[in-house]
Amino acid sequence: MTDLTRQAIDALDSGSVIEDALAMPHQMGDALWRADSAGIDRADRPLGLVVCGMGGSAVGGDLAAAAIGARAERPIVTSRGYAPPSWVGPGCLVLCSSYSGNTEETLASFEAAGAAGAPRVALTTGGKLAEAARAAGVPVIGVPSGMQPRSAVAYVTVGTLVCAELAGVTPSLRGEIEAAGALLESLCAEWGPDAGDSEATQLARTIGSAVALVYGAGSTAAPAGRWKTQINENAKAAAFRSELPEADHNEICAYGHDSAQVHAVFLEQPGAPERISRRVELTAGLAADAGVPVSRVQARGESGVEQVMSLVLLGDLVSIYMAALHDVDPTPVEPIERFKQALG
Repeated sequence: MTDLTRQAIDALDSGSVIEDALAMPHQMGDALWRADSAGIDRADRPLGLVVCGMGGSAVGGDLAAAAIGARAERPIVTSRGYAPPSWVGPGCLVLCSSYSGNTEETLASFEAAGAAGAPRVALTTGGKLAEAARAAGVPVIGVPSGMQPRSAVAYVTVGTLVCAELAGVTPSLRGEIEAAGALLESLCAEWGPDAGDSEATQLARTIGSAVALVYGAGSTAAPAGRWKTQINENAKAAAFRSELPEADHNEICAYGHDSAQVHAVFLEQPGAPERISRRVELTAGLAADAGVPVSRVQARGESGVEQVMSLVLLGDLVSIYMAALHDVDPTPVEPIERFKQALG
């Protein structure tokens, strides 16, 4: 498909993933209200916040930590697996995030955190997690059902930011969350399918059928991971993420040798430290000189929350447009469902 109009995308998109992406501005405010309504106690937790989850339900921990950045006064850690870190206990808050409420790894982490005496919060649409949380008197941040888990990114990110505030990890970022909603609304108008040719559609066409290698540095590293997984799930295409400065110590050796089908995308933060900006400039130049196609993307907005969420929205839309260009329905993730069934 070469047509990226709303009508053409809707004809492919069986689960309205595009509509969920364009609803992100509204979801920011709704997520804040839902987190506030959960009745989570405010207490200074010297060990900070641990976010337990998998896939799209875990990404809020990464994105929230990126948005908070150097303002973090306590640790914020994302734990993917069957158990939280061994040091989890009464000194930290544990947020267990599972969109379905039935993710086995997150359920196991919920039980382990409780056994360790850690105060807990559940973020979910329902399922076994909500049942266990309510039975244990654990606050539940309710999330709207009917979306793909990856489309609930605003809910898991804002929920994590609120928990981080209540655990003493960060000062309140509520003003940034509200401002991000307003920014995302303007970006939906700029990048959405009704806008015609845009930065988002141009990126999708430029990447084409190449393998996207998405680079982040500092606060853009987590959005780079989000781009990677959205291209995997929405476009059903191979993609990888990499992080600077680490990639400058190994990956650049591959440029010009086995990179003919790779397209490098560098996510950049306005006002990044000079050494990081210099690394991005040099690394992008090395890739281009070796014949690797390069795209460079600037985050929008003034605050950490705005910049992180602007990159999330852009990556989500790019991945959906990539799906449409290849006549792929962005909604279903049948291999994941089959794997879960085989696992039992």
